[in-house]
Amino acid sequence: MLTMTTEHVDIWNNCLRIIREQLPPQSYDTWFRPIRPMSLKQDVLTLEVPSQFFFEYLENHYVELLKHSLRTTLGPQARLEYSIIVDDQHAAPLKQGASMHHSSSSGPIRKENSFGAQTVPNPFVIPGIKQFEPDSHLDPNFTFDSFIEGNCNRLARSAGFAVASKPGLTAYNPLFVYGGVGLGKTHLLHAIGNKTKKDAPNKAILYVSSEQFSQQFVDAVKRGSVSDFMNFYRMIDVLLVDDIQFFSGKTKTQEHFFHVFNHLRQSGKQIVLASDCAPQDMEGMEERLLSRFKWGLSASLQVPSFETRRSILQSKIYQNAIELPMEVVDYIAHNIDSNIRELEGAMVSLLAQSSLAGKDVDMDLARSLLENFIDKVSREVTIEAIQKIVAEHLHVDVELLKAKTRKRMIVQARQIAMYFAKQLTQHSLKAIGLHFGGRDHSTVIHALQTVNDLIATDKNFKQNVEEIGKRLAMESR
Repeated sequence: MLTMTTEHVDIWNNCLRIIREQLPPQSYDTWFRPIRPMSLKQDVLTLEVPSQFFFEYLENHYVELLKHSLRTTLGPQARLEYSIIVDDQHAAPLKQGASMHHSSSSGPIRKENSFGAQTVPNPFVIPGIKQFEPDSHLDPNFTFDSFIEGNCNRLARSAGFAVASKPGLTAYNPLFVYGGVGLGKTHLLHAIGNKTKKDAPNKAILYVSSEQFSQQFVDAVKRGSVSDFMNFYRMIDVLLVDDIQFFSGKTKTQEHFFHVFNHLRQSGKQIVLASDCAPQDMEGMEERLLSRFKWGLSASLQVPSFETRRSILQSKIYQNAIELPMEVVDYIAHNIDSNIRELEGAMVSLLAQSSLAGKDVDMDLARSLLENFIDKVSREVTIEAIQKIVAEHLHVDVELLKAKTRKRMIVQARQIAMYFAKQLTQHSLKAIGLHFGGRDHSTVIHALQTVNDLIATDKNFKQNVEEIGKRLAMESR
């Protein structure tokens, strides 16, 4: 039987080999790598853990796995004790033990505390404060309901929702979201905060930009109140930091954020960070901080597809109870593809100009008023190019679009081409008709109505139109 105290490291390494086989890498790295074996005396292995919360989490979630690994290594008489670190300077003499003896094979493990009812104090709670309720600085309009999901953001949104549902208890800690300007990073951070606040109103939640954090730190240094600054952030349950890349080059700010980060994570608190680039692409940051950014999940936000852009606009229309012709919605979605912020800004500008001018929103107004947003207007696709792409996609002869034939396949292709000609060019209805074998404007109107009706009722037809729209968008680049 192994009982020598010098063997505690080997015993724990043997346990870790068993534990590693049973857990995902992220869970193993989060909850078992920080543990240090301290001693082995009379079949009692003592482990040092970073915090009271860490100890409680192990007991609540992994005690059976710990029991199995330790018994496999030491035998059925094995017992486990914890030494809990109280602050950053020293480990507490307090030891909390979990007995590996229990009354039956299926019964619960009995915990034994060597100091009776004594508990580990939280050294960061300011005396006299019964309830800590900081201003969260959350925008109530940014929620998961208003965050439109697409392939461009599905991973980030799903991870954010999981974090908001169980802050600090998922493998996504920190959750690091990154992407270009106007792609929804700030929206997602606020959505996480708002859902957490709704589900767990007693939690202290804070949204802060990196610039605000830096300025608060500078002010604390000037006032000689850095300890108060640190204590404040250590009491946050969910910390949401936007534009983390602006910590670049700020050595002292990075150092103190490093300590805040460590304390929150070791205490089981949730951290969510947003940046314009991935952790591995950040410059001017301490390596130890970058390594911690990579501990959880990094999820990117990409430029939204046409379908997602259209859904975003439709959502805004519904939320604000406004009316906007579908052809205008598609026109905006086709032509503004850089980011969501510009997409929404174009729609708001169009509605404002419509109201000021006392005009209904139509394609002519959209083209004339959105030139500042849509830099592709001067390079709009031609009707000839539309006819060619539609014919190729639907496998018909382009000349048949101008012919007298009434075959259903040709008629439908002609109507789709007319639909895009009206949507993407500045030609009048009469001019569009002339490009399709001299047809009159009433035929074009009928074609537009037919296509809109089929988009609303026929899934396959809608998919075909969207695919053609993508090809036309590429043509206009």
